[in-house]
Amino acid sequence: MKKVMQELKPVLLMVLVQLGYASTSILLKFAINDGMSIRVIVAYRHIFGAALSCSLALFFERKNTSKLTWRVLWMSFFSGLFGGSLFQNLAFVALALVSATFQVAIFNLVPAVTFILSILCGYEKLNMRTAATNAKVLGTILGITGSMLLSFLKGVEINIWKDIHINLFHKNINSQLGTSHGREWLGVLCGIGSCLSFSIWLIIQAKVSKEYPSHHSSTALMTLMAAIQGAVYALCFETEWSQWKLGSGIRLLTALYTGIVATGLVNIATSWCVRKRGPLFASVFNPLCLVLVAFASSLLLQEHLYLGSVIGAVLIVCGLYIMLWGKSKEMKTATHMVSSDNTVGEFGVTEAVVVSTTDNSDDGSKCQHQ
Repeated sequence: MKKVMQELKPVLLMVLVQLGYASTSILLKFAINDGMSIRVIVAYRHIFGAALSCSLALFFERKNTSKLTWRVLWMSFFSGLFGGSLFQNLAFVALALVSATFQVAIFNLVPAVTFILSILCGYEKLNMRTAATNAKVLGTILGITGSMLLSFLKGVEINIWKDIHINLFHKNINSQLGTSHGREWLGVLCGIGSCLSFSIWLIIQAKVSKEYPSHHSSTALMTLMAAIQGAVYALCFETEWSQWKLGSGIRLLTALYTGIVATGLVNIATSWCVRKRGPLFASVFNPLCLVLVAFASSLLLQEHLYLGSVIGAVLIVCGLYIMLWGKSKEMKTATHMVSSDNTVGEFGVTEAVVVSTTDNSDDGSKCQHQ
Protein backbone atom coordinates (compact mmCIF):
# COMPACT_ATOMS: atom_id res chain seq x y z
CA MET A 1 0.00 0.00 0.00
CA LYS A 2 2.83 2.37 0.89
CA LYS A 3 4.53 1.64 -2.44
CA VAL A 4 1.30 2.35 -4.34
CA MET A 5 0.90 5.68 -2.54
CA GLN A 6 4.49 6.61 -3.40
CA GLU A 7 3.74 5.87 -7.07
CA LEU A 8 0.52 7.89 -6.99
CA LYS A 9 2.01 10.85 -5.11
CA PRO A 10 3.45 12.64 -8.20
CA VAL A 11 0.19 12.10 -10.09
CA LEU A 12 -1.94 13.49 -7.27
CA LEU A 13 0.42 16.45 -6.83
CA MET A 14 0.25 17.35 -10.54
CA VAL A 15 -3.56 17.14 -10.46
CA LEU A 16 -3.52 19.54 -7.49
CA VAL A 17 -1.12 21.80 -9.41
CA GLN A 18 -3.54 22.03 -12.33
CA LEU A 19 -6.41 22.68 -9.91
CA GLY A 20 -4.28 25.50 -8.48
CA TYR A 21 -3.72 27.00 -11.92
CA ALA A 22 -7.40 26.68 -12.85
CA SER A 23 -8.62 28.28 -9.61
CA THR A 24 -6.08 31.08 -10.11
CA SER A 25 -7.54 31.92 -13.52
CA ILE A 26 -11.08 32.00 -12.12
CA LEU A 27 -10.06 34.15 -9.12
CA LEU A 28 -8.22 36.59 -11.36
CA LYS A 29 -11.28 37.01 -13.54
CA PHE A 30 -13.40 37.80 -10.46
CA ALA A 31 -10.82 40.30 -9.18
CA ILE A 32 -10.63 42.08 -12.55
CA ASN A 33 -14.42 42.17 -12.68
CA ASP A 34 -14.40 43.73 -9.19
CA GLY A 35 -12.40 46.62 -10.65
CA MET A 36 -8.96 45.62 -9.41
CA SER A 37 -6.16 46.88 -11.64
CA ILE A 38 -4.29 44.25 -13.62
CA ARG A 39 -1.02 46.06 -12.91
CA VAL A 40 -1.72 46.04 -9.17
CA ILE A 41 -2.58 42.31 -9.25
CA VAL A 42 0.77 41.56 -10.92
CA ALA A 43 2.64 43.72 -8.38
CA TYR A 44 0.97 42.14 -5.34
CA ARG A 45 1.34 38.63 -6.73
CA HIS A 46 5.09 38.99 -7.06
CA ILE A 47 5.47 40.83 -3.75
CA PHE A 48 3.84 37.95 -1.87
CA GLY A 49 5.64 35.41 -4.06
CA ALA A 50 9.00 37.09 -3.41
CA ALA A 51 8.39 37.07 0.35
CA LEU A 52 7.77 33.31 0.25
CA SER A 53 10.60 32.40 -2.15
CA CYS A 54 13.16 34.55 -0.30
CA SER A 55 12.17 32.91 2.98
CA LEU A 56 12.58 29.45 1.46
CA ALA A 57 15.95 30.41 -0.04
CA LEU A 58 17.21 31.63 3.35
CA PHE A 59 15.99 28.45 5.03
CA PHE A 60 17.23 25.85 2.53
CA GLU A 61 20.25 27.60 1.00
CA ARG A 62 21.58 29.84 3.77
CA LYS A 63 24.98 28.19 3.24
CA ASN A 64 24.82 28.65 -0.52
CA THR A 65 28.30 28.74 -2.08
CA SER A 66 27.25 29.66 -5.63
CA LYS A 67 28.94 32.87 -6.77
CA LEU A 68 26.53 35.75 -7.39
CA THR A 69 27.95 37.87 -10.24
CA TRP A 70 26.70 40.96 -12.04
CA ARG A 71 25.98 38.76 -15.06
CA VAL A 72 23.71 36.54 -12.94
CA LEU A 73 21.95 39.63 -11.57
CA TRP A 74 21.33 40.96 -15.08
CA MET A 75 19.99 37.60 -16.22
CA SER A 76 17.78 37.50 -13.11
CA PHE A 77 16.46 40.94 -14.06
CA PHE A 78 15.46 39.74 -17.52
CA SER A 79 14.12 36.49 -16.06
CA GLY A 80 11.87 38.53 -13.79
CA LEU A 81 10.80 40.66 -16.76
CA PHE A 82 10.01 37.96 -19.35
CA GLY A 83 8.96 35.23 -16.91
CA GLY A 84 7.17 37.47 -14.43
CA SER A 85 6.05 41.10 -14.75
CA LEU A 86 5.76 41.45 -18.56
CA PHE A 87 4.46 37.92 -19.08
CA GLN A 88 1.73 38.19 -16.45
CA ASN A 89 0.61 41.69 -17.44
CA LEU A 90 0.10 40.46 -21.00
CA ALA A 91 -1.59 37.24 -19.88
CA PHE A 92 -3.99 39.05 -17.55
CA VAL A 93 -5.00 41.54 -20.26
CA ALA A 94 -5.82 38.56 -22.49
CA LEU A 95 -7.84 37.04 -19.67
CA ALA A 96 -9.74 40.30 -19.11
CA LEU A 97 -10.49 41.11 -22.75
CA VAL A 98 -11.14 37.62 -24.12
CA SER A 99 -11.77 34.83 -21.60
CA ALA A 100 -10.16 32.63 -18.98
CA THR A 101 -10.49 29.63 -21.34
CA PHE A 102 -8.64 31.47 -24.12
CA GLN A 103 -5.83 32.54 -21.80
CA VAL A 104 -5.26 28.99 -20.56
CA ALA A 105 -5.61 27.43 -24.03
CA ILE A 106 -3.23 29.84 -25.74
CA PHE A 107 -0.59 29.11 -23.10
CA ASN A 108 -0.30 25.56 -24.46
CA LEU A 109 1.45 27.20 -27.42
CA VAL A 110 4.54 27.82 -25.29
CA PRO A 111 6.33 24.56 -26.29
CA ALA A 112 5.82 25.37 -29.99
CA VAL A 113 7.09 28.95 -29.61
CA THR A 114 10.00 27.74 -27.46
CA PHE A 115 10.90 25.16 -30.13
CA ILE A 116 11.11 27.90 -32.78
CA LEU A 117 13.20 30.15 -30.53
CA SER A 118 15.44 27.20 -29.59
CA ILE A 119 16.18 26.61 -33.28
CA LEU A 120 17.04 30.28 -33.77
CA CYS A 121 19.29 30.26 -30.67
CA GLY A 122 21.01 26.98 -31.58
CA TYR A 123 19.52 24.88 -28.75
CA GLU A 124 17.62 22.65 -31.20
CA LYS A 125 18.78 21.10 -34.46
CA LEU A 126 16.50 20.29 -37.37
CA ASN A 127 17.07 16.85 -38.86
CA MET A 128 14.04 16.07 -41.01
CA ARG A 129 15.23 12.49 -41.54
CA THR A 130 14.30 11.56 -37.96
CA ALA A 131 10.81 10.83 -36.63
CA ALA A 132 11.47 12.95 -33.53
CA THR A 133 12.14 16.12 -35.52
CA ASN A 134 9.17 15.50 -37.81
CA ALA A 135 6.93 15.06 -34.75
CA LYS A 136 8.15 18.33 -33.21
CA VAL A 137 7.61 20.22 -36.47
CA LEU A 138 4.13 18.71 -36.92
CA GLY A 139 3.25 19.52 -33.31
CA THR A 140 4.37 23.13 -33.82
CA ILE A 141 2.26 23.49 -36.97
CA LEU A 142 -0.81 21.98 -35.27
CA GLY A 143 -0.35 24.26 -32.26
CA ILE A 144 -0.11 27.42 -34.37
CA THR A 145 -3.10 26.34 -36.50
CA GLY A 146 -5.12 25.63 -33.35
CA SER A 147 -4.26 29.03 -31.88
CA MET A 148 -5.50 30.76 -35.04
CA LEU A 149 -8.80 28.85 -34.91
CA LEU A 150 -9.12 29.49 -31.18
CA SER A 151 -8.53 33.20 -31.67
CA PHE A 152 -10.55 33.99 -34.78
CA LEU A 153 -13.14 31.25 -35.39
CA LYS A 154 -16.33 31.06 -33.35
CA GLY A 155 -19.01 29.03 -35.10
CA VAL A 156 -21.86 27.39 -33.24
CA GLU A 157 -22.22 28.18 -29.54
CA ILE A 158 -21.95 25.18 -27.21
CA ASN A 159 -24.11 25.48 -24.10
CA ILE A 160 -23.27 22.68 -21.66
CA TRP A 161 -25.13 24.23 -18.71
CA LYS A 162 -28.58 24.75 -20.23
CA ASP A 163 -30.59 24.11 -17.08
CA ILE A 164 -28.09 25.52 -14.55
CA HIS A 165 -27.98 29.25 -13.85
CA ILE A 166 -25.37 30.47 -11.37
CA ASN A 167 -25.19 34.25 -11.29
CA LEU A 168 -21.85 34.89 -9.57
CA PHE A 169 -20.32 37.04 -12.28
CA HIS A 170 -21.75 40.44 -13.17
CA LYS A 171 -20.15 42.14 -16.13
CA ASN A 172 -18.17 45.14 -14.95
CA ILE A 173 -15.31 45.66 -17.35
CA ASN A 174 -12.27 47.23 -15.75
CA SER A 175 -12.14 50.94 -16.56
CA GLN A 176 -8.42 50.76 -17.31
CA LEU A 177 -9.17 48.63 -20.36
CA GLY A 178 -12.30 50.40 -21.46
CA THR A 179 -15.12 48.40 -22.98
CA SER A 180 -14.18 44.94 -24.18
CA HIS A 181 -16.54 45.18 -27.16
CA GLY A 182 -14.48 45.25 -30.34
CA ARG A 183 -11.20 44.98 -28.41
CA GLU A 184 -10.82 41.21 -28.32
CA TRP A 185 -8.11 41.52 -30.96
CA LEU A 186 -5.97 43.33 -28.36
CA GLY A 187 -6.53 40.45 -25.93
CA VAL A 188 -5.53 37.96 -28.65
CA LEU A 189 -2.30 39.86 -29.36
CA CYS A 190 -1.53 40.05 -25.64
CA GLY A 191 -2.16 36.30 -25.28
CA ILE A 192 0.28 35.51 -28.10
CA GLY A 193 2.73 38.06 -26.66
CA SER A 194 2.56 36.35 -23.25
CA CYS A 195 3.55 33.03 -24.87
CA LEU A 196 6.47 34.70 -26.64
CA SER A 197 7.56 36.38 -23.39
CA PHE A 198 7.44 33.14 -21.42
CA SER A 199 9.36 31.27 -24.14
CA ILE A 200 12.10 33.91 -24.06
CA TRP A 201 12.23 33.41 -20.29
CA LEU A 202 12.81 29.67 -20.79
CA ILE A 203 15.80 30.43 -23.02
CA ILE A 204 17.23 32.84 -20.44
CA GLN A 205 16.50 30.42 -17.59
CA ALA A 206 18.51 27.71 -19.35
CA LYS A 207 21.54 30.00 -19.10
CA VAL A 208 20.80 31.04 -15.50
CA SER A 209 20.55 27.44 -14.29
CA LYS A 210 24.03 26.71 -15.68
CA GLU A 211 25.73 29.78 -14.19
CA TYR A 212 23.82 29.86 -10.89
CA PRO A 213 22.55 26.34 -10.08
CA SER A 214 21.06 27.17 -6.65
CA HIS A 215 17.36 26.55 -7.32
CA HIS A 216 15.72 28.40 -4.42
CA SER A 217 18.10 31.37 -4.58
CA SER A 218 17.72 31.86 -8.34
CA THR A 219 13.92 31.64 -8.02
CA ALA A 220 14.00 34.18 -5.17
CA LEU A 221 16.14 36.55 -7.25
CA MET A 222 13.83 36.28 -10.24
CA THR A 223 10.67 36.80 -8.18
CA LEU A 224 12.21 39.74 -6.34
CA MET A 225 13.15 41.39 -9.64
CA ALA A 226 9.63 40.80 -10.97
CA ALA A 227 8.15 42.31 -7.78
CA ILE A 228 10.25 45.47 -8.15
CA GLN A 229 9.45 45.79 -11.86
CA GLY A 230 5.74 45.12 -11.35
CA ALA A 231 5.47 47.59 -8.47
CA VAL A 232 7.30 50.39 -10.32
CA TYR A 233 5.23 49.83 -13.46
CA ALA A 234 1.96 49.81 -11.49
CA LEU A 235 2.89 52.95 -9.51
CA CYS A 236 3.47 54.84 -12.77
CA PHE A 237 -0.17 54.31 -13.76
CA GLU A 238 -2.10 53.57 -10.57
CA THR A 239 -1.65 56.58 -8.30
CA GLU A 240 -4.95 56.31 -6.40
CA TRP A 241 -4.90 54.50 -3.05
CA SER A 242 -8.27 52.90 -3.82
CA GLN A 243 -6.62 50.72 -6.48
CA TRP A 244 -3.97 49.47 -4.04
CA LYS A 245 -6.34 48.88 -1.13
CA LEU A 246 -6.94 45.15 -0.77
CA GLY A 247 -9.62 45.17 1.91
CA SER A 248 -10.85 41.78 3.03
CA GLY A 249 -12.74 40.47 0.00
CA ILE A 250 -11.91 39.01 -3.40
CA ARG A 251 -8.92 41.36 -3.90
CA LEU A 252 -7.09 40.21 -0.78
CA LEU A 253 -7.91 36.56 -1.51
CA THR A 254 -6.64 36.88 -5.10
CA ALA A 255 -3.40 38.63 -4.08
CA LEU A 256 -2.61 36.10 -1.34
CA TYR A 257 -3.67 33.04 -3.32
CA THR A 258 -1.82 33.92 -6.54
CA GLY A 259 1.31 34.97 -4.64
CA ILE A 260 1.58 32.20 -2.04
CA VAL A 261 -0.14 29.29 -3.78
CA ALA A 262 0.27 29.86 -7.54
CA THR A 263 3.72 31.50 -7.41
CA GLY A 264 5.10 29.69 -4.36
CA LEU A 265 3.65 26.31 -3.41
CA VAL A 266 2.69 25.25 -6.93
CA ASN A 267 6.23 25.86 -8.20
CA ILE A 268 7.67 23.81 -5.33
CA ALA A 269 5.31 20.90 -6.05
CA THR A 270 6.04 21.07 -9.78
CA SER A 271 9.81 21.17 -9.22
CA TRP A 272 9.56 18.08 -6.98
CA CYS A 273 7.59 16.19 -9.65
CA VAL A 274 10.04 17.22 -12.36
CA ARG A 275 12.93 15.96 -10.21
CA LYS A 276 11.17 12.64 -9.56
CA ARG A 277 9.57 11.94 -12.96
CA GLY A 278 11.08 14.44 -15.37
CA PRO A 279 9.69 17.48 -17.26
CA LEU A 280 7.68 15.38 -19.72
CA PHE A 281 5.64 13.88 -16.88
CA ALA A 282 4.74 17.36 -15.61
CA SER A 283 3.95 18.67 -19.09
CA VAL A 284 1.34 16.03 -19.96
CA PHE A 285 -0.98 17.36 -17.24
CA ASN A 286 -1.23 20.83 -18.86
CA PRO A 287 -4.44 20.21 -20.85
CA LEU A 288 -6.22 19.23 -17.62
CA CYS A 289 -6.12 22.90 -16.60
CA LEU A 290 -7.72 23.86 -19.93
CA VAL A 291 -10.59 21.42 -19.39
CA LEU A 292 -11.14 22.58 -15.79
CA VAL A 293 -11.14 26.26 -16.74
CA ALA A 294 -13.42 25.70 -19.75
CA PHE A 295 -16.05 24.02 -17.57
CA ALA A 296 -15.68 26.36 -14.59
CA SER A 297 -15.67 29.59 -16.62
CA SER A 298 -18.75 28.60 -18.60
CA LEU A 299 -20.56 27.74 -15.34
CA LEU A 300 -19.33 30.49 -13.00
CA LEU A 301 -18.19 33.31 -15.30
CA GLN A 302 -20.95 33.10 -17.92
CA GLU A 303 -18.34 32.72 -20.68
CA HIS A 304 -19.52 31.28 -23.99
CA LEU A 305 -18.00 28.18 -25.58
CA TYR A 306 -17.93 28.03 -29.37
CA LEU A 307 -17.23 25.16 -31.75
CA GLY A 308 -14.23 26.98 -33.24
CA SER A 309 -12.73 27.46 -29.78
CA VAL A 310 -13.15 23.76 -28.97
CA ILE A 311 -11.57 22.66 -32.29
CA GLY A 312 -8.69 25.10 -31.79
CA ALA A 313 -8.10 23.91 -28.22
CA VAL A 314 -8.12 20.25 -29.35
CA LEU A 315 -5.55 21.00 -32.09
CA ILE A 316 -3.30 22.82 -29.59
CA VAL A 317 -3.48 19.88 -27.16
CA CYS A 318 -2.81 17.36 -29.96
CA GLY A 319 0.14 19.45 -31.12
CA LEU A 320 1.45 19.57 -27.56
CA TYR A 321 1.34 15.78 -27.13
CA ILE A 322 2.87 15.10 -30.56
CA MET A 323 5.66 17.51 -29.75
CA LEU A 324 6.24 15.92 -26.34
CA TRP A 325 6.35 12.50 -27.97
CA GLY A 326 9.00 13.73 -30.41
CA LYS A 327 11.08 15.22 -27.61
CA SER A 328 10.72 12.04 -25.54
CA LYS A 329 11.91 9.91 -28.46
CA GLU A 330 14.84 12.26 -29.05
CA MET A 331 15.86 12.10 -25.37
CA LYS A 332 15.66 8.28 -25.37
CA THR A 333 17.87 8.17 -28.47
CA ALA A 334 20.41 10.50 -26.86
CA THR A 335 20.40 8.43 -23.65
CA HIS A 336 20.93 5.24 -25.64
CA MET A 337 23.88 6.81 -27.49
CA VAL A 338 25.45 7.92 -24.20
CA SER A 339 24.96 4.44 -22.72
CA SER A 340 26.58 2.87 -25.76
CA ASP A 341 29.52 5.24 -25.42
CA ASN A 342 29.97 4.28 -21.76
CA THR A 343 29.88 0.57 -22.68
CA VAL A 344 32.58 1.07 -25.30
CA GLY A 345 34.71 2.86 -22.72
CA GLU A 346 34.53 -0.09 -20.33
CA PHE A 347 36.33 -2.29 -22.87
CA GLY A 348 39.26 0.06 -23.03
CA VAL A 349 38.62 1.63 -26.43
CA THR A 350 40.34 5.02 -26.49
CA GLU A 351 38.24 6.60 -29.25
CA ALA A 352 35.88 9.21 -27.75
CA VAL A 353 32.37 9.77 -29.06
CA VAL A 354 30.97 13.24 -28.35
CA VAL A 355 27.21 13.28 -28.05
CA SER A 356 25.36 16.59 -28.27
CA THR A 357 22.00 16.68 -26.60
CA THR A 358 19.54 19.51 -27.09
CA ASP A 359 18.23 21.67 -24.31
CA ASN A 360 14.95 20.44 -22.86
CA SER A 361 13.53 23.82 -21.91
CA ASP A 362 10.55 23.42 -24.22
CA ASP A 363 9.55 20.25 -22.38
CA GLY A 364 9.20 22.05 -19.07
CA SER A 365 7.46 25.09 -20.46
CA LYS A 366 4.48 24.75 -18.23
CA CYS A 367 6.34 23.57 -15.24
CA GLN A 368 6.86 27.19 -14.28
CA HIS A 369 3.55 28.56 -14.92
CA GLN A 370 1.17 31.39 -14.38
